[in-house]
Amino acid sequence: MSYGNLLPMTRIPALSTSVTGSGPGLLLAHGAGGGIEGNYAPILPALAAAHTVVAPDYPGSGATPRLPDGLTVDLLADALVAEADRAGLETFTLIGYSLGTLVSVRVAARHPERVRGLVLTAGLARPDNRLLASLDLWQKLLADGDTQSFARFVALSGFGEDFYNAVPRDQVGPFLDQIAATVPPGAGDQAGAVRFADTTADLAGISVPTLVIATTQDTLVSPANSRYLADRIPGAEYAEIATGHVPMAERPEEWQKLITDFLDRKGL
Repeated sequence: MSYGNLLPMTRIPALSTSVTGSGPGLLLAHGAGGGIEGNYAPILPALAAAHTVVAPDYPGSGATPRLPDGLTVDLLADALVAEADRAGLETFTLIGYSLGTLVSVRVAARHPERVRGLVLTAGLARPDNRLLASLDLWQKLLADGDTQSFARFVALSGFGEDFYNAVPRDQVGPFLDQIAATVPPGAGDQAGAVRFADTTADLAGISVPTLVIATTQDTLVSPANSRYLADRIPGAEYAEIATGHVPMAERPEEWQKLITDFLDRKGL
């Protein structure tokens, strides 16, 4: 295992991880401000029907405690591979969402002998100016402890216009309260990992089957970032879902079908 790009004295953390199903390995990489339950629960049974699914929560999500020195994509990449080791997976396909796409690409670059395929949803190679501005606001609201304003920020940037406007007026308040109540302690740290990430140099070297899924109503991570990934990963397939940044909430069945069909077609 290579730790070359990690900060000095940084230890690879043990992550709280669930292992379900049997068959070829899938390693899940969730997004910033989320966790395995929030990002993958709707599709996890379908993934586990024919695969061994290893699903770790990053530091500050689920039952994994925060780290005192923040997070980097390199650290998360090596931590996920360590969880695959603990689960007995020699090789695996990575299913990455948002921040998880950065982590997945970095795993493929740092541990190419382990990776059989990639599925990258609502992803990016590095943050653009709009996302950097959003991350500034994200981290400031959380540092101030203003979870109600953060919930409004998530509602406006995370969900597609059609989905959010379809929430009944008398349910908007409870909807925002639910978002505020489920913000993980490590959400700010995870946003920081996105802020300083850059996997552009890794893309041309990826040689495994890859599916890039763009969320076309996404105002947090522009779908142009997914097109960038698909254009620069050799042989990558490209698909779109007409959702905001959270397809697991807006169109989980469509998202699931794109993933499972790709896995079936590629024998992953």
